[in-house]
Amino acid sequence: MITSYNDLIQASRQQEEPQRLLFVFCRAELPDEASAEEKAAFERGEGGALTPVICVDKAPEEAPDFRSLVEESRETGQSWDMVFVAAMSGRGGVPPTSDDVQQPLTMMVESIRLGHVGNYLPLDSEGAAIDLG
Repeated sequence: MITSYNDLIQASRQQEEPQRLLFVFCRAELPDEASAEEKAAFERGEGGALTPVICVDKAPEEAPDFRSLVEESRETGQSWDMVFVAAMSGRGGVPPTSDDVQQPLTMMVESIRLGHVGNYLPLDSEGAAIDLG
């Protein structure tokens, strides 16, 4: 079971085929039309809508630890609250290229915008898995 970014990196290195990791960093926001109850829940750190603000793909060796990934994301100037991660396998010992992952990454962003996040690993800003259930 993957409970942290470190677990994810270890698991990616154990796969038969080389991996490419897809990251979508999201900010939690309160919709303009939120009710008073929704506003109160949001102030307690619950609810809200997830807005993708950064998306990137990396080979596991390009982001061996969560701290370096966070530092790179902060250089964009975009604040974020959680990151969703997916992995894409290569074929025949050849890892996927950034070109190979463009369509899956775009689909991942759209899925998150629609609230369909069950296929992705959500991590908090410390790299710990989040239970969204």
